[in-house]
Amino acid sequence: MQLTVKDAANVLNVAEKTVYRWIQSGGLPAYRVAGQYRINRAMLFDWATSKRINFSTTEPLKGPENAPLPTLASALQEGGIHYRVAGATKADILKALVGLLKLPDQVNRDFLLQALLAREQLQSTGVGDGIALPHVRNPAVLEITTPMICLCFLEAPAEFGALDGKPVKVLFAPLSPNVRVHLHLLSRISFALRNPKFKAVLANEGRRDEILEAARELDPEASPS
Repeated sequence: MQLTVKDAANVLNVAEKTVYRWIQSGGLPAYRVAGQYRINRAMLFDWATSKRINFSTTEPLKGPENAPLPTLASALQEGGIHYRVAGATKADILKALVGLLKLPDQVNRDFLLQALLAREQLQSTGVGDGIALPHVRNPAVLEITTPMICLCFLEAPAEFGALDGKPVKVLFAPLSPNVRVHLHLLSRISFALRNPKFKAVLANEGRRDEILEAARELDPEASPS
């Protein structure tokens, strides 16, 4: 979705002249159409979040902030584990990922894809060792109530701009109803990726049951499925 300067000023709760100033000197991503600035809404989300500027949204917060936090295994079960996901470029891969996600009907998949791409333009989500964590900066962009992590094994390694320069073969895509859960899922993934046994299962593209079992071992509080 493309916004005008007036639209952007409204969602950022600032004056239009402030938006113009940010475009001209503050790095706010925008382009001209028939002499008028247009701003991609997903990129504005990410830019505002990176600058710690409040982004107003009409969407209500999904899920109570004090709800129990999900385990890694339960989030993976909700998100699904997929193999041989195809794509020659980062954009192709993220498009395929969005197509695999188990999302409510009201979620705009195209907007989610644009939000993921905008996040990658700011900084690659490649964390090293052939693994990437594509995610939106602000879960307010999503309309979901159930937290999940979608795990994808790519058909072929792909360039993701990771800091270590290695191509990516494994994607963890966390989706969250609010910031608290979003940060928790990122933390659980990070913790799991420091565990040698879990990393070995990933390296071998283990079966779904093997991956979930390895995840449960890192979540001792999880109840057996």
